[in-house]
Amino acid sequence: MAGERGNDYEKGKQKTGTTETRGRAGKKGAAEKIRKTLSIGIPAALIAILIIVILVDTFQPFSSSTDDTEEASTEETVSYSTDTSLTVADGDTVNIDYVGSVDGVEFSGGSTDGAGADLTIGSGTYIDDFEEQLIGYHPGDTVEVTVTFPEDYGVDDLNGQEAVFEVTINGIYE
Repeated sequence: MAGERGNDYEKGKQKTGTTETRGRAGKKGAAEKIRKTLSIGIPAALIAILIIVILVDTFQPFSSSTDDTEEASTEETVSYSTDTSLTVADGDTVNIDYVGSVDGVEFSGGSTDGAGADLTIGSGTYIDDFEEQLIGYHPGDTVEVTVTFPEDYGVDDLNGQEAVFEVTINGIYE
């Protein structure tokens, strides 16, 4: 019996040892599963939260912060002055409308069609001395500007031709 008891004791010890080993392995396995889940789950959750924040921010066009931004951008928008006491000078940026003609006939591309065009006086953007002929005039004035197209202008009907532009000075940017 003593031998048997010893065997039982040994068997029990082995069982206890096996249970302990399984318990440690089970804890390690569970810890590994949790670690893997967290290593994937946390970044995925953060990405999902970021996407939600971006979407919520994007679809709030009528929030007070948007209104403040719109007011600020409206205030920063530069518009031209129609004050008739202002005089066009070299370096000024003006808004003009014009209609051009050669021999009294309007030509294609020679008009702003009332849409207005911004022009900086002295920039050399327009042909001949177009810009300089506007110096000294005021917003609201209509000026007859006479220019000669270059021989190599690129439009057969206009190459080397004298043209007259009726120019209205809409305003001067301040």
